[in-house]
Amino acid sequence: MVFKRHLTAATAVFVMLGTGYDLVSAQTVSSASQQGGVPAVQTIPGMPAVTDASNLYSETGVGHIAPQIAADPERVYVPNLRSNSVSVIDQHTNKVVETIKVGKSPQHVVPSWDLKTLWVTNNAEGTFDGSLTPIDAQTGKAGAAVAVDDPYNMYFTPDGKSAIVVAEARKRLDFRDPHTMELQQSVQTPDCKGVNHADFSIDGRYAIFTCEFGGHLVKVDTVNKKVLGYLKLSGGGMPQDILISPDGKTFYIADMMADGVFLVDGDRFREIGFIHTGVGTHGLYPSRDGTKMYVANRGSHKIHGNPHSKAGGVTVIDFATNKIVNNWPIPGGGSPDMGNVSADGKYLWLSGRFDDVVYKIDTETGDMQKIPVGKEPHGLTVWPQPGRYSIGHTGLLR
Repeated sequence: MVFKRHLTAATAVFVMLGTGYDLVSAQTVSSASQQGGVPAVQTIPGMPAVTDASNLYSETGVGHIAPQIAADPERVYVPNLRSNSVSVIDQHTNKVVETIKVGKSPQHVVPSWDLKTLWVTNNAEGTFDGSLTPIDAQTGKAGAAVAVDDPYNMYFTPDGKSAIVVAEARKRLDFRDPHTMELQQSVQTPDCKGVNHADFSIDGRYAIFTCEFGGHLVKVDTVNKKVLGYLKLSGGGMPQDILISPDGKTFYIADMMADGVFLVDGDRFREIGFIHTGVGTHGLYPSRDGTKMYVANRGSHKIHGNPHSKAGGVTVIDFATNKIVNNWPIPGGGSPDMGNVSADGKYLWLSGRFDDVVYKIDTETGDMQKIPVGKEPHGLTVWPQPGRYSIGHTGLLR
C-alpha cells in the first residue's frame, strides 16, 4: 500500500542555479517519433536511444543478451568485504569455482558501460589505498588493479563518456575516463553524508544519489557535472539503493531505517509516497519483464551488527500498482543485501551480508538455496546479463 505523506519544510529542495536546463522539466520528449502513443525520449547526445518510452527495461528482457557477451561464462561474482576476495559461483552447479584475490574491502562488482569489464571497487575502508580490479568478463580472469581514491561504488554516464567513482567517505563524485580511470572532474557533494547508490533519469540528463547518513538525496546534472539540489526524506534516515520505474517517472528509494521504499518524482525532485516492506530495506532490482521490483530487506538497522537477524527477506512490488504481491522470508533468518536477477529471469541472486552466504531465490516460488562464500559478501553481480550497455552498480543495464 502506498501512503502519501504531507510535505513539510523538512522535505524542501535546495536548488542550485546555473545548471544549464530547467530542473522541473529536465526530461524532454520529442513528438517526432512515438511508440504506442508514448512520445519518444530525447536523450543526451551519445546515449543510445530509449527503445520503449513506457518501459526503459525493454532491452534487458530474456533473450536480449548482447552478441559480444553471449558466450561469457554464466557466473556470479561475489565481493567479500572482509576476505579481500571475489568468490566466483557457477550459476548451474551453485558451487564456488574460483576465488580471486583483490584489493582491500571490495564493495561491489560493477559491469562497465561497454560490458567488457567487471570492475571490483576496493575502497580500502579508512585508508587512501583504494583501487579498482578489472575482471575480463569473457575469461573471468583479473587484471592489474588501478589505484583510485575511495571507490565505494561506481556508475557510468548513459552516454558512456565517464565512469563515476562514488567516493563515499570524501563526499565526492569523481568523473573518470571509463577505460583508463584517469580523473576528468570531481563534483563535491558536501551536504550528502555517505553518498553511495544512484540511478539515472530516462533521458540521461541527471542522476539521483542517496546519502546514507542523514536521510538526504542529491540530484546531479550529468551533462554539466553540477549538483542541482538536495532533498530531505520525510522519514527514515538511511537511504540505500535507488531504482527508476519503467516509465521513468518515479524513483524508488530503499531506506533501512524506514523499513520501506520512498517514492520520489525525479523531475520535480519531491517525495510522493511510501511503501512499507520489511526490516532494513536495502536493495532494489527489476524483474526481467519489467513488471515487478524485488526488494531486499536486510533485517538489520546496523551496518556491522545483528548478524543473525530473523527478519530478513524479499518483498515483491508490482510496478503498475505499487502494491506488494509477494513476501519471501529467509528460512531461519538472514541478511539479504545486494545482487541481481539471472539472465533468464528465473532466479534472484543476493548476498547474505552478515551470514557469509549467497541466496539463490526462485522468482516464481520464493524457494531459496544458500551458497557459502567469503566473509561479509556485498554487491554481487550476475553475468552475463541482457542489455545494450551498463550504467553501473551491480548491473544496471539498459
